[in-house]
Amino acid sequence: MPVQISSLRNDRIKQVVKLANRRYRDAVQLTVVEGVSEIGRAWQRGIEPNEAYICPALLDTEQALAVAAQLRADHANGRFPLFEVTPDVFAKMAYRGQSGGLLVIIPYLPLALSGLRLRQPPFLAVVEGAEKPGNLGAILRTADAAGVDGVIVAQSEDGPGTDLHNPNVIRASLGTLFTVPVAAARTPQVIAWLQAQHIRIVAATPMGQRPYTAVDMTQATAIVSGSEAHGLSQDWLTAAQEQVVIPMVGQADSLNLATATALLLYEAVRQRGPRF
Repeated sequence: MPVQISSLRNDRIKQVVKLANRRYRDAVQLTVVEGVSEIGRAWQRGIEPNEAYICPALLDTEQALAVAAQLRADHANGRFPLFEVTPDVFAKMAYRGQSGGLLVIIPYLPLALSGLRLRQPPFLAVVEGAEKPGNLGAILRTADAAGVDGVIVAQSEDGPGTDLHNPNVIRASLGTLFTVPVAAARTPQVIAWLQAQHIRIVAATPMGQRPYTAVDMTQATAIVSGSEAHGLSQDWLTAAQEQVVIPMVGQADSLNLATATALLLYEAVRQRGPRF
């Protein structure tokens, strides 16, 4: 039977709350997934939770009730600990107000470049310096829709690593973090890997010589974009076979990272045709 928790001071609840801190998450290699769709997509990938939490009072849809029933069945089979909590306790753990009363703790995903499985010709999205979880989550949703072979999160040598396992990335991605193959590494490692795979690097930069629509993306291609604040590091600009620009005729000097990446990925889809 699930363990009942009603105290906000329960030690296990405190441990879940501590996962809001990146340093703690990285130390224990665990993160939080909440919501019906997000948990369902983690399951589809075969990710088993370390522990799960249900708030029966907040199970307000048939889908949420079905996921809760599956969690209870898996718990009864000894797969993981399950806890039933009150609305106050759930609100303390949750990152958002509408999580459907479901929350699980999962291990970090493997992020090695060698784990990516490439179709031919490969089609990859590379993002350097994505600082905002919402941007990265939105890029993952677009990458899922566009049918990329993988999203690579790159980090320049002088920057902090992107927090790919931030629960807000998972939330903003609507769980597509689990449906799109992902990898993460420092920029020089990513460049060396792409070169070893004979994948052309198409770098988006305001200094690009050609519009993004004028470049052939039907070959093995990695589309690389950087943050609005800093753009791409010089390493990418040096390594790129193509530097492309998104034409802008207004007063703004940059596009939102997720928006710019979506334009580039869907230009590749237009050229290649949907991969259905």
